[in-house]
Amino acid sequence: MSWTDVGTFVAAMAVVVLGLWLLQRFVPHPRRESHNDVAGFIFAGVGVIYAVLLAFVVIAVWSSVDAARQTTFKEADALAGVYWISRDMPLPLGAQIEKDTLDYAHTVQGEEWELMAGHRSSPQATQLVYAIRGSVLSYQPTTPQQQVLYEHAVTHVEDLASERRARLSEVEDSVPPILWIALVAGAVLTIGFTFLFGLSNSKAHGLMVLSLAALIVVSLILINEMNYPFAGVTKVEPTAFNVFLERLPPLR
Repeated sequence: MSWTDVGTFVAAMAVVVLGLWLLQRFVPHPRRESHNDVAGFIFAGVGVIYAVLLAFVVIAVWSSVDAARQTTFKEADALAGVYWISRDMPLPLGAQIEKDTLDYAHTVQGEEWELMAGHRSSPQATQLVYAIRGSVLSYQPTTPQQQVLYEHAVTHVEDLASERRARLSEVEDSVPPILWIALVAGAVLTIGFTFLFGLSNSKAHGLMVLSLAALIVVSLILINEMNYPFAGVTKVEPTAFNVFLERLPPLR
């Protein structure tokens, strides 16, 4: 959680405390107690609707993060397929493809991952994909065994390019603005309804309101942190590429 999130939480709680103070000062509890039954009935419906909305958005953003994580593993698997086939190809083409696959993994891991947090990609990584694809397609098999290698290499290269495109498109996955409007408006409405209740014990009322407000604000901050799959506290890490690079034999 960043300092911005902490500041947002503190500011939201300060607004709620100020609202409670103004409420107690200008609309004392005896004037609100007569509406408790009606307010309670409506608040139950509002609370359920907002809880469903929150749950829907949390599940949606978590599914987006999980889908992005699965995409990185599929991409790394395709890259590994190209790498291992390249080791069976004749020199110097096989060695060149082998080197390009390793350069791609290092570039994605060390450069592009940080760029994705800012919704950007690495031109160098893109060029390496083109280079790998061009090298594989330039291979001219002369035996049935080499033909099988070639066909598998082409399949893995196409999968690599496809999964890379999917990963880069998932960089921009986020909660639509219309949902953010609904979330914020729902939070204001839900917390605002608690102001309509009147209790003789003002401290107990304030504690209940602040507890609900804190829960809602923390939920919104969590959704914001999970908003983009490759940024925030739940961001997808380059684990798949780390595993690939850690289990390789020496270069030929």
